[in-house]
Amino acid sequence: MALHFVTDDAGNAHAGDTVVLTGAEAHHAAAVRRVRVDEAVTLGDGRGAWLTGVVTAASPKQVEVRVTGREVVPGPSPRFVLVQALAKGDRDELAVQAATELGVDAIVPWQASRSVSRWDAKVDKGLARWRTIVREAAKQAHRAWIPEVEGVARTADLVRLAATALVLVLEPSASDRLTSVAVEASDGRDVVLVVGPEGGIAPEELSALADAGARLVRLGDTVLRTSTAGSAAISVLSAAHGRW
Repeated sequence: MALHFVTDDAGNAHAGDTVVLTGAEAHHAAAVRRVRVDEAVTLGDGRGAWLTGVVTAASPKQVEVRVTGREVVPGPSPRFVLVQALAKGDRDELAVQAATELGVDAIVPWQASRSVSRWDAKVDKGLARWRTIVREAAKQAHRAWIPEVEGVARTADLVRLAATALVLVLEPSASDRLTSVAVEASDGRDVVLVVGPEGGIAPEELSALADAGARLVRLGDTVLRTSTAGSAAISVLSAAHGRW
């Protein structure tokens, strides 16, 4: 499989054009992935543009690619959105990385009441870190669309979201299984998967979400970590919708 790189310039490029990679992307292509002249590669802008091309010049500061073909990949419908509670260590980052590789379409950091990690004074730093992880994971997975990382949500934001989206809260004690939920592509609503922190979702948060119309579902008879529950749920939905 051809190596894949991401650049905004791919959005407006067509067959016959030359796209130039510079900065970190050029260094990654030439010094890390060691692309060579005449090697076939693919390029994307993370918003649906997908180019095939051939490297015509390669150095750590600049890589030139002659475009041989262009495709526009439609945006996903319905969108699969992961609401990931902030967790200590790198557990939430592992969750975000895996979910991106497995097909999530958007990610929302959630400051749950039981979240040990707090972003109160470092929101910008936290969002920048997650966005970098998502971009690199999407590039590694050769995805035409890079998931958007939205602003930090509070529980009240999720309650409001339940009015316009199909919100599925992953809760080990729920009676319904995720596999029993019918998600129709024609519905048009986002499918939102809510994953709690290490200590689980607080009872008052579960009640507020359920009262707003969210459905509590479980993945099976075992309890998954916050770092794996979201990616497991994305896998179930992807398989059910023929993405896999």
